[in-house]
Amino acid sequence: MERRAFVVGALGLLAAPFVGEAQQARKMWRVGVFHVGDHSPPGLQTLRDGLRARGYEEGRNIQLDFRNLAEEEAARRTAREFAQVRLDLIVAFGNPAVRAAKAATSEIPIVMIHVTDPVAQGFVKTLARPGGNLTGFVFFAVSPAKQVELFKEMVPGLRRVLVLIDPHDPGTPSQLAEIRKAAEVLKLKLTEQEATDQAGLERVFGSIKREDIEGVVPASNNLHIKFTTLLIRLTSEKRVPLASYRKESADQGALFSYAPDVAVVGRHAATHVDKILKGAKPADLPVEQPTKFELVINLKTAKALGLTIPQSLLQRADQVIE
Repeated sequence: MERRAFVVGALGLLAAPFVGEAQQARKMWRVGVFHVGDHSPPGLQTLRDGLRARGYEEGRNIQLDFRNLAEEEAARRTAREFAQVRLDLIVAFGNPAVRAAKAATSEIPIVMIHVTDPVAQGFVKTLARPGGNLTGFVFFAVSPAKQVELFKEMVPGLRRVLVLIDPHDPGTPSQLAEIRKAAEVLKLKLTEQEATDQAGLERVFGSIKREDIEGVVPASNNLHIKFTTLLIRLTSEKRVPLASYRKESADQGALFSYAPDVAVVGRHAATHVDKILKGAKPADLPVEQPTKFELVINLKTAKALGLTIPQSLLQRADQVIE
């Protein structure tokens, strides 16, 4: 009798890991995903694709609660909601969403995507050792100065540039400083105007005469993200080219964009999500910077504005929209 009890007990011990594995396989991971802007973030689909490639199937073993929000206050409410329901992980696209997530929780792991200067923003301690509950990917690795240099190369006659500034965006001072430095080297005259919302942007463009500016550069990440469609409409109406660091802006009508390959970033983010769900700590995963960039030129926009893009630039472009 004692021997039989021992055999049964041993079999139970042997079976225990398989029971645990079965329970793990049946677990439904809950992930909150959010973004502030007038469109879905470009890396969202490749994030989904990357998760699927790693065995995560929505509705079977992972649930993605995606929210696309109009403004940062809504992001703060959403982040608090995510924290209250104790999700397994949060994916935050862009600085406003990351700020909201960081303020809402210090416990739930956060993977940040498309952020600018996360150390200066106070999101992480260092890129190599982020600390805390955040890690992820730097998006704006191309300096604003590089954008201005490309703009000047693309429009050789460029002399007067309208710089749009959101004073409430924490990243504005550093971006504006780089733009000013580049403008000094390239002998550009800057007209700096503040705007934080649609009414402010419309007011700025309404007050600027066409002959006063030859190009537009937003110096604030918030403006790029939240008002892509509006900026393209306003610059088109004023018949001036818009420089952008978002590929979808060039797709919609900006003259050009020079930006990281967001498809690659989305897939890499899926790797981080997978590692964290399997037990890795965000503090131990270095924040990564993009290594591949794409130059996209909208030749259709150039022709509409009467601009001739140098052939050398067209040959360097990863994509030319005609």
